[in-house]
Amino acid sequence: MTTDQILVEAKAISLSLSGRKILDAVDLSVHAGEILAMIGPNGAGKTTLVRVVLGLLKADEGELFSAPDLRIGYMPQRIVVDSILPLTVQRFLTLSHRATEQQLRQVLGEVGVERLLKSPVQHISGGEMQRVMLARALLRAPDLLVLDEPVQGVDVTGQAELFDLIANIRDRHGCGILMVSHDLHLVMAKADHILCLNHHVCCSGHPEVVSSDPSYLELFGSHPSMALYTHKHDHRHDLHGGVEKGCKGDAGHG
Repeated sequence: MTTDQILVEAKAISLSLSGRKILDAVDLSVHAGEILAMIGPNGAGKTTLVRVVLGLLKADEGELFSAPDLRIGYMPQRIVVDSILPLTVQRFLTLSHRATEQQLRQVLGEVGVERLLKSPVQHISGGEMQRVMLARALLRAPDLLVLDEPVQGVDVTGQAELFDLIANIRDRHGCGILMVSHDLHLVMAKADHILCLNHHVCCSGHPEVVSSDPSYLELFGSHPSMALYTHKHDHRHDLHGGVEKGCKGDAGHG
C-alpha cells in the first residue's frame, strides 16, 4: 500500500434504524499511513458508521469503496469473557485466527504484553486487555486497523501510552487507522485527520483546524481539557500507571 492510497471510502452514507435516522449523507475516507479519528457525542452514530465500513450493516443510501484485497483488523469497544470460562490469552487470540506460538509472542511483544501469553484473560487488567485486543487485530497483518474506543476503561496514564503505541504501529506498518474515541485531548495530539460526527459530518480536517471550527466548539465547548494535548516526559509507565524501574522524570502536559 502506498501512503497516498485510499483504503476505504464512504460517500453520502445514510442509514435509519427503527425509524430514526442515524447517519445522514456521511462522507469518510481513510488513506494508508493515516490516523483518522472519529469524534462526536454519545449516540452520534460513530459505531454505526464503523459497522457500515466493516460491512456489518448495509446503508440505506450511499456508496462504500474498499481497496482490492483489503485486510482489516478490528478492535471492538469491549469483549465480555465469562468469569468461569478457562480461557488463556493464547487461546483467546486463536479463537478467530490461526497462529503459531511464535507469531503470538511476536504480536504480543509488539504491544508490550508478551509475558501474558499463558495468563487467564480474567486475571489481566483493563489496560492489559486492551493491548491483547490490539494484538488480536494485528494478527491479520491489516492494511486498515479499525479501533472502536481503544482506550476504554483505561486510566489517563494508560490512555496516553496506548495512543503512543497506536501511532507507533501506524509508523512501523504503514497501515491506515480508523479510530473512534471520546478522549479528545489525546485524539487531537495523535490523529492526522479528525471527523466530527453528529449523525451528519459537522466538520472535518486537521486537528488544529477542527478544534477552532464553530461546529466543534458548539458540541464540545472550549473547556481547557479539550485543548490540544502534548505528552512529553523522560520516563515510561507500566500498564498500571507506575513508573518503570530505572526511569525517572516528570510528565508534562502542554
